[in-house]
Amino acid sequence: MATEFLMPKLGLTMEEGTILEWLVDDGAIITPGTPVLRIETDKVESDVEAPAQGRFVRTAAVGDTFACGAVIGYLLAEGEEPPAAQAPPSPAVTPTASPTPVSAPVPVPAEPVAATRADGRVIASPNARRVAAEMGVDLRFVRGTGPGGRIVSEDVEAAATAGTARPAAAPTPGRAMPLARTVVPGSPVPASFAARQLADLLGVDLGFVAPDPIDGRVTRDGVAAYVRARLAELAPPPPAPVAATPAPVAPAALPPAMQAPTQVVRLSGMRGTIAKRMHTSLQQMAQLTLFMDADLDAVVADRNARKAAGNAPGFTDYIVAAAARALRAHPVVNSQVTDDGIALLPEVHVGMAVAVESGLMVPVVRNTDQRSLDDLSAETTRLAEAARTGSLALAELEGGTFSVSALGMFGVDGFTPVINPPNTAILGVGRLRDDVVVVDGQVSTTKRLTLSLTWDHRVFDGAPAAQFCQTIVQLLADPAALDRPT
Repeated sequence: MATEFLMPKLGLTMEEGTILEWLVDDGAIITPGTPVLRIETDKVESDVEAPAQGRFVRTAAVGDTFACGAVIGYLLAEGEEPPAAQAPPSPAVTPTASPTPVSAPVPVPAEPVAATRADGRVIASPNARRVAAEMGVDLRFVRGTGPGGRIVSEDVEAAATAGTARPAAAPTPGRAMPLARTVVPGSPVPASFAARQLADLLGVDLGFVAPDPIDGRVTRDGVAAYVRARLAELAPPPPAPVAATPAPVAPAALPPAMQAPTQVVRLSGMRGTIAKRMHTSLQQMAQLTLFMDADLDAVVADRNARKAAGNAPGFTDYIVAAAARALRAHPVVNSQVTDDGIALLPEVHVGMAVAVESGLMVPVVRNTDQRSLDDLSAETTRLAEAARTGSLALAELEGGTFSVSALGMFGVDGFTPVINPPNTAILGVGRLRDDVVVVDGQVSTTKRLTLSLTWDHRVFDGAPAAQFCQTIVQLLADPAALDRPT
C-alpha cells in the first residue's frame, strides 16, 4: 500500500512549509533517513528525510506552500502505482461516423468536472488556485490529475492551452479590483497559512487584501478586515450615535525612498519575521534597560587554566551559565505573560543570539542550568555552527525562556537589547576591557565588561531586575560554582 509523504510539522509553531528544492529525483528508490527535500518555514530552512523505504513519487512542485500534514508525495512498493493512477478513468468517447479533425476545438465541459470536498469546495493546490486566478480559469471545469482528483497548476495551464477552460465569473459590479503589489510575475500572493485558511473558508481572493506593512504578507487580520469592510459597504448606515466617538486612525503609509535606491530588500522571510516580532515586542511590553559592570578576573584565570588543559569555554559561555543559575534564584525572570497572569516556568532554557547572513537566529540550550561549563560550551558551539550553516532544526529555535545577546566582539560596551517574545527579559553582553581601579590607595587594572538587562516592567520592577543582575555578577566571581548544577 502506498505510504503518504507529508509536509512535516517541525515545531509547535510551524503551520506551513514551502518547498525550496527536491533532493532526490522523481521515481528514485530511497531508504529511511535519505534527505528528500528542503523546505522553508518562517524561521528556518530544513532538510526533510524519508520515513520509510520505497520508490518516491512527488506530487508537489518547487515553490508550492502546504499546510503541515498535507500530502506532497508517496513512497511505493515494487510494482505499485500512486493513488493518482487509480482515479476513475475519464468517460469513454462515443465513436462517431467520421473522426474529428485535429484542428477542431475541444468542447468546454458543460457541467463541472472537478473533484470536490464534502462542503462543495474544489480540491486544488494553492498554486493551482493562484494560476487559475491569474489566467481567469473557473476551477470547477478543470479535471485534476493529482491524488484524489486534486487540481495542480499544470492541469490549469493544460486546460487553458487546450481551450477546455471556462472563464471565471466576472467580478460583481462595485467589487474592488485587486491591490497593486510589487511581486515577481507568476509568484503567489505572499500570505500566512492562517490568512489562506480564512480566505478559502470565506471565498476571498487574497489579491484584494492589503498586506501587512511590516511583514509584507497578507495576514489573517488583514483578511478579516477586508471582509468587514465589504460587509459594511452592503449594510445600511447605522443610526447616528448619541455621543460621537473618534474613528480609529488607520496606520499611515510609509514614506517613499528619498533617493532612487540601489536595491530594495523585501521585509519577508527571516528579515520580515524579525521586523514583525521586534516591532510587536516593543509595542506590547513596557521595556526598560539597566547596565551593570561585572569583574571577570576570576573568569579569565579559570579560562586560562582550562585552556592549558586543552578545553576553554568562551566568555559568553560563562555568562550564559551564570544567567541560567540566576534564573533559578529569581524565578520571576524565568516567566512569560499569559491571559491568566504571570506564568513562572519550571525549566530554564536559555537562547543565544547568533548573527547569520540573512539576519539573526536564537537557538536554545535546553536545561541550561543543569549543564557543566564544558557541556554548555560544546552545545553552544554546536548550535552556533548549525545556525551559520543553516542546519538548525525548528525545534532547536523554540522554547527559550530567556535570551543572551553578545556584541562585545564588535567593540560594543553596552546596548539596549529587545526582548524576544514571549520572554520577559534579555541580557546583553559588552566587550571585555581593562579598567583602572583604586583599592586601598593602590592603582591597578581589572578585566571588566558591561551587562545590559532589558526586562518587562509589567512583570517585575527595577529592584528585582537589579538583584537578578547582581546575582549574575556574584556568580561570575566564583567560576567553580558554574560547574555545579542547580
